[in-house]
Amino acid sequence: MIRVAVTTLGCKVNQCESAGIAEALVARGMILVPFEEKADGYIINTCTVTGRTDYQSRQLIRRAIRKNPAAVVIVTGCYAQRAPEEIAQIPGVRLITGNTEKERIPDILSEMVAGVPQILVGDIRKEKAISRLGATVFPEHTRAFLKIQDGCNAFCSYCIVPHTRGASRSLPADEILERITALSHSGFREVVLTGIHLGAWGRDLQPQADLATLVRRIVEERCMERLRLSSIEPRELNEELISLIGTSGTVCRHLHIPLQSGEDGMLAAMCRDYDTAFFRNLVWKLHTAVSGIAIGIDVMAGFPGETEEAFANTLRMVEEMPIAYLHVFPYSRRPGTPAATMSCQVSEEEKKRRAERLRMVGAAKRQAFAERFIGTPLEVLVEDRTDKNTSSPVGFSDNYIPVAVRGNVAANRIVRVMPETFLSGYLIADVIRE
Repeated sequence: MIRVAVTTLGCKVNQCESAGIAEALVARGMILVPFEEKADGYIINTCTVTGRTDYQSRQLIRRAIRKNPAAVVIVTGCYAQRAPEEIAQIPGVRLITGNTEKERIPDILSEMVAGVPQILVGDIRKEKAISRLGATVFPEHTRAFLKIQDGCNAFCSYCIVPHTRGASRSLPADEILERITALSHSGFREVVLTGIHLGAWGRDLQPQADLATLVRRIVEERCMERLRLSSIEPRELNEELISLIGTSGTVCRHLHIPLQSGEDGMLAAMCRDYDTAFFRNLVWKLHTAVSGIAIGIDVMAGFPGETEEAFANTLRMVEEMPIAYLHVFPYSRRPGTPAATMSCQVSEEEKKRRAERLRMVGAAKRQAFAERFIGTPLEVLVEDRTDKNTSSPVGFSDNYIPVAVRGNVAANRIVRVMPETFLSGYLIADVIRE
């Protein structure tokens, strides 16, 4: 029997697609093994959002080849879509596929023969339909991730993703409801809706639809106990969606919203469609409208032309807003994007310094947000893992706080807990006995 290892870099969409590939491999009688083990085939699902992820992808490719030089090594994902010829120069790679061609990997793997690297990378900008690649079983998770949208039409000046994922494409609402229902019947208590540009869901469908209408339908049909939204753009959070988060009891009190910069000039150069006043007002509006909401934001350090004053404005804005955590990343120069040719590139050392300052603010925000809920009951979905410090089962509250639950609590249960203290990144809590 063929032993196959699958590994993934990048976003939740990539993770969904890798899970779908793995599920299809098992259906064909293959055995999944950890990536660290010797296998007959290795599948590396890559990311190319930064130079760092390109480097990590190459490391994983070479690690697989060293583990078994005779193995079939298949490279797919966004790095493969963007630079297939570059990957083909790595001795030992047997197949490179683009994002559209991922669905063919399980069939191709069993037919691979020795020879020069094959490249199956099409023009993804011409793709009109969304790939159905995804899993119905997530053996390592209590939460299920469902890809409902792919691609992006935004073309921010720093981002290569529209070139590697294509135009925005949506999964029809009826199919989404069917898949969520199937996941619920499989025992999942929470599903996370994911997409490359999630808020653009439905615009390409006939007739057009929007995310708020979809979420309301999921809530009304009670398809899933908890529904969580992945990253969503600031201007796509309308009144109806905010109301559903605050009142439905199903949609989690958690939003991840990209800010990128707290300087209007930088936002304009990035081709973002909002200014700092709009973003600040949105965050305070959410904070007021939805009690206890966790708001996470993306922030970029060292975009071309970012002066010390511009960075200071970003730092100040982040410190002043009621947010729960930051996702910080240094700007990465991506060939093929307008920002790559901009003047006034910031040095790597300075980008690293600024990113570290932002991460320090983010760590303080995360702890302060969690400590607000000491003495306040929370609903926690318990996962199949434990906190190494307390040996207690851990999980996430609906507002995305990591919680260690004392006692013998089974995985995949939503329990009501009372947090007592904060330790090493977790609220420590006891189950409230009814």
